[in-house]
Amino acid sequence: MSKAIVGSKTMVVSPHYLASQAGNTILQKGGNAFDAAVAVSACLAVVYPHMTGLGGDSFWLAYSGEDRMVRAYNGSGRSGSAITRDVYKGKSSIPTRGIESVITVPGMVDSWDAILKEYGRLSLGEVLQPAIEYASSGFPFSKDQHENTVKSIEMLQRDDDAAAIFLPNRRVPDVNERFIQTDLADTLKDLALNGRNNFYKGELGKRIIASLKEKGGLLNEADFTEHKGIWTEPISTTYRGYNMYQVPPNSQGFTGLMVLNILENYDIASISEGSYEYYHLLIESLKRCFQDRNKYLTDPDFQAVPLDRLLSKSYAKEMASSIHLDQARDIQTQSVGSDTAHAAVVDEEGNAISFIQSLYFEFGSGVVAGDTGIIMQNRGSFFSLDSSQVNCLEPRKRTFHTLMPAMALKDGRPRILYGTQGGEGQPQTQTVMITRMIDYGMDPQLAISEPRFVWGRTWGEATQELKIEGRVPLAVIEQLMAAGHIVKRVDEFDGIMGHANAICIDDQGFLHGGVDPRSDGAAIGR
Repeated sequence: MSKAIVGSKTMVVSPHYLASQAGNTILQKGGNAFDAAVAVSACLAVVYPHMTGLGGDSFWLAYSGEDRMVRAYNGSGRSGSAITRDVYKGKSSIPTRGIESVITVPGMVDSWDAILKEYGRLSLGEVLQPAIEYASSGFPFSKDQHENTVKSIEMLQRDDDAAAIFLPNRRVPDVNERFIQTDLADTLKDLALNGRNNFYKGELGKRIIASLKEKGGLLNEADFTEHKGIWTEPISTTYRGYNMYQVPPNSQGFTGLMVLNILENYDIASISEGSYEYYHLLIESLKRCFQDRNKYLTDPDFQAVPLDRLLSKSYAKEMASSIHLDQARDIQTQSVGSDTAHAAVVDEEGNAISFIQSLYFEFGSGVVAGDTGIIMQNRGSFFSLDSSQVNCLEPRKRTFHTLMPAMALKDGRPRILYGTQGGEGQPQTQTVMITRMIDYGMDPQLAISEPRFVWGRTWGEATQELKIEGRVPLAVIEQLMAAGHIVKRVDEFDGIMGHANAICIDDQGFLHGGVDPRSDGAAIGR
């Protein structure tokens, strides 16, 4: 198993090597971690277009070495002002694909502008250059994009604009074939020249909206004009002497803190990592957090989320006491999408940023906005049409969001930046990663590479199945089954586990970067 890449000054991790290289290039040109992060984000929108894009959302945790504080940026969009539950009268749920799923304003472009204006050193035009180059000149079509395109052929064929880009000449490009996105390159050049406001208030935004309306969409110019992400205070807890940070609701990040509060009631280090006890304890702790997440998570502007109680150590102790070490608990959870990209950057000035972005499902809605090259997210399809549900659809509302970048500080300075793709799997993989790094002392590469699991329903699969990688010993799997887990062994390195990344900063200040062998990622340090 490969070891973490170690840098003495900087580190960039992302799920695609070209995006990591773009971030490193910006650092070498004099940019800081925030400039590099936006470059990585934009590159991922080009080289991982099935996972993320300008038509999606993003969340950011930023630590300024100068201010020595963590701040969160919520780059998620609200539903359209004219989009009510009556729009879907006669339907039991919002369609997950097609124009009816395009009901929230994409927030990622706004977040780029916000990060650079608050902390950046370079202009948007400068940091977009690597993405523009890959979109206009092309890049090697990745194995991951190939597999997802094959899986999504029928859906992509329903939208002529999507098919023209992602199925050129009516075929799936071969792995490593040059893949060019001319329309997206022109859009990025437009942003480089005219900035964020042209996307939300200018000619580019008008073209996006006009195209969507032609296809039957309900978003309007006012929805785009009024969009603005928000800077906010992160939420936090403590774990084994670390201060753990997540983005607040409408992100599911609080589940990643709740589970650590539960696990702190156990001497995890005394349990063999990879044993039945290890997996069972993590899974059962996470299940209890998911129940509260599903009950409370929504846009806090519409209904308060009781974070004080959910994140209290006493509540965690109560939940820990309900766990039976030899019996799995049966709970119901929701179906959550899985297309996401997490990345992180640390520079030599002590700045650090952990961020995550998404279209929701792979290729989002499957709808491209005309000649802009932008594929639109289907994030709004997660709203409920049941008015009794806390996450029910209402105009100008942000939906329950799976995106949850994470950061851990010790003695006031960043020590671990981590996150993963994977919807329902995000808090699960984060918990595996952080316990392996903090409780077992693993470097980030080993913590990510060792076998993982994902419990519960991924989108389209109504199941409480526990998917676990084939490298887990058969004896452990048999014990899990005996306890009542519905176990399915999957591939030894299975993509359903998500694409994780992490940076750990040691006591000497060296930066250890780890990326997922299940992805096309790279850690680049110097």
